[in-house]
Amino acid sequence: MFTVRRWWERFGTRTLLTGAAIGVALVLRQTQGAFLLESYQLITKPFQGSPDRAIQLENAQTIELQQRLTELQNRNQRLEELLGFNQTQKTKGIPAPVIGRSADHWWSHVILGRGRKDGVELNSVVMSPGGVVGRVNKVTDHASQVILLSDAFNQVGVTVSRTRATGVIKGQSGEKAGSQVIMEFFDKNVDVRRGDTVVTSSFSKKLPAGLPVGRVESVDMGKSPAPEAVIQLTAPIAALEWTSIFPNLPAEPETITPEAPPSPGTLTPSPKP
Repeated sequence: MFTVRRWWERFGTRTLLTGAAIGVALVLRQTQGAFLLESYQLITKPFQGSPDRAIQLENAQTIELQQRLTELQNRNQRLEELLGFNQTQKTKGIPAPVIGRSADHWWSHVILGRGRKDGVELNSVVMSPGGVVGRVNKVTDHASQVILLSDAFNQVGVTVSRTRATGVIKGQSGEKAGSQVIMEFFDKNVDVRRGDTVVTSSFSKKLPAGLPVGRVESVDMGKSPAPEAVIQLTAPIAALEWTSIFPNLPAEPETITPEAPPSPGTLTPSPKP
């Protein structure tokens, strides 16, 4: 007993301080120093100036107005681009906003806020600055659904402008779905290279001929039974907000002027073999 008492008198204070330090360390670790932070705020609060709530509210309103102004400027720019695009077309288009788009069918179709009462008809052509978006496949009085060029089940006849090589394009499904489509050529030997412009074909029954579709991104000449190319669509299908709807007019047939019959007494050359 005497030995314990002497030990306590000699090491008791040190032991208590060590235990207290370990306990405080454990508390700080568990609370992530919240106690010290609250104590610091409580002690320094009398020395801090109270913030002006009116100034804080004014700053928040200013930031909100700046954000709204930026959004309005962006919308105005897109509408100006669409207006300029419409003015360059021979046929007057119907401006139509995108009002619906499903995340599950993002690359398949969109819903536009124009319908039969606005002059939209079934199979109307939908375009935006950049090229073809798709065509109307469903229409109601006040809305219409557009099947996009990027839809995996939508095949459209197209032509390479430089060489007139023809084929069909179709969208990709699954993880490969996007703003790039696959062009399957009809011929085995085609002259096509990266950067070539692709437009709708005169053989297409879904869209008029000569409408811009996209550009060749890459070519696989070893594909069987015919080469394939990856086409980057030029219309901003990934971020559509406004479009223009045009009637699906058939391509104008080529006019062939008949030759005048030979006058009497004029010699007609015999055909070459």
